[in-house]
Amino acid sequence: MPNYKSIRPLIFKLDPERAHQLTLRILELSGALPPVRAWMWRVFSLEKSDLRVHAFGLDFPNPVGMAAGYDKDGRAFRGLACLGFGHLELGTVTPHSQVGNPRPRVFRLPQDRALINRMGFPNAGSEALLRRLQSGGRLPGVVLGVNIGKGMDTPLIKASEDYLTLLRIFYPVADYLAINISSPNTIGLRRLQAREYLEDLLGALSSARSDLEATGRRRVPILVKLSPDLNDDELEDAVAVVQGTGMDGIIATNTTVDRSALSSSYREETGGLSGVPLRERSTEMVRQIYQLSGGGLPIVGVGGIFSVEDAREKLEAGATLIQIYTGLVYRGPGLVREILEGL
Repeated sequence: MPNYKSIRPLIFKLDPERAHQLTLRILELSGALPPVRAWMWRVFSLEKSDLRVHAFGLDFPNPVGMAAGYDKDGRAFRGLACLGFGHLELGTVTPHSQVGNPRPRVFRLPQDRALINRMGFPNAGSEALLRRLQSGGRLPGVVLGVNIGKGMDTPLIKASEDYLTLLRIFYPVADYLAINISSPNTIGLRRLQAREYLEDLLGALSSARSDLEATGRRRVPILVKLSPDLNDDELEDAVAVVQGTGMDGIIATNTTVDRSALSSSYREETGGLSGVPLRERSTEMVRQIYQLSGGGLPIVGVGGIFSVEDAREKLEAGATLIQIYTGLVYRGPGLVREILEGL
């Protein structure tokens, strides 16, 4: 296994966003070269039948996925697939390209083993991602999700139009769709989690999906990604709406605006916090959702997974699948196999 600890100090000398773009480019190039893909697969992947998971109508080779935000434009999904992930969630993608928020907008907090980002959904737009997915071909054995979001300039009252447009665009190519209504970095977006907005949005998506199925299309699962900053009443409302509108699962959780667990000097930076400080809250939300849904709603647990113990904590709380992102930044690509071997 390559020693990530020896190269991490060099990576951490770079600006966080620049380092991310560099690693993404390396994965993109690696994924385009069959001999390199084969080598990566041998080193990082672990195929065992007892790791397989069946959830919301899909078969996953293992429960560990790549969270949204890492590969927004689908540039490196072929390389990422060779790191052992059972599923990849691309995006967040918006209908049209957008640059996101001004830089600097990503901050490392090594003493807290965390990141703060206020990216604001920078991406090349839906057409660019669709072209990559159509030209790249299917990835055998890896489930591919697309995380969709409202454009920064779209008024909240018209948000459903963006989500409906994206649902129709990616319905033919995605294994599942994730509805991002919980990023703290797009002004007003989190208000869509309130019951009065959520019922209308998810109801419209459910109706649009039914129309697509009526034309003979396969059923594409729809998951809803929630914020860890919801209070108990808000979470109860959200779970009830997700179930009532026939959505297929919940991703728990997005990043947090809470800074109570931080010691870093970056604690005053605005944006979403991910990593170890989020772990306990995201696990508690997984547990609450499991109880509120009576165990009948598949949950993808995300937040602060840096080890097999962290992964097991999420699964024991009620998660069906898990996703990592910040753990990959601090622990390196070997983390996926380490978790799978431990499970």
